[in-house]
Amino acid sequence: MKNDDTDFMIFPRLERAMRHGVSYRAMRCTDLGFLSRLYRSTREEEMSILPWGEDQKRHFIYMQFKAQHEHYQKHYPDALWMVVDVEKMPAGRLYIERWSRELRIIDIALLPDFRAKGIGSSILEDLKVEAMESGKKISIHVEKENPAMSLYLRLGFGIIEDKGIYNLLGWPHPS
Repeated sequence: MKNDDTDFMIFPRLERAMRHGVSYRAMRCTDLGFLSRLYRSTREEEMSILPWGEDQKRHFIYMQFKAQHEHYQKHYPDALWMVVDVEKMPAGRLYIERWSRELRIIDIALLPDFRAKGIGSSILEDLKVEAMESGKKISIHVEKENPAMSLYLRLGFGIIEDKGIYNLLGWPHPS
């Protein structure tokens, strides 16, 4: 993780997303608490059905978040690690890596209060414009049961490969 060194970073375009008050900033070590809470919000439905106490859930989420964070940092060393701010308040995260022929969305997530308001769609539409302008495809791994799957499909992403609990989605989807 880069720490407060944004001089070399080229953030994704903000055209449609800016209409929702979206801005990006580089992730900092001080954001890890927020990012852990954001991660928990994406797993809340799963957690609600477990017969665990709150301490067990908190420990499990912490371990899962830490493992995911370390995996991303190790396997995507050249990624842009961004916090998505809405009206200057932390609202989500967007992790991308630009490859020669592809823009890989490593992760995109928003807090519940910012979901289903067009913010995620706008971010993805802006990334599609960047990909078109640079002649690249976009790809992202999405859990099959992720409620956002319908959003990706509606925006023209298609399933490229079944990866077990995940689908590798791509845009534009090969016909």
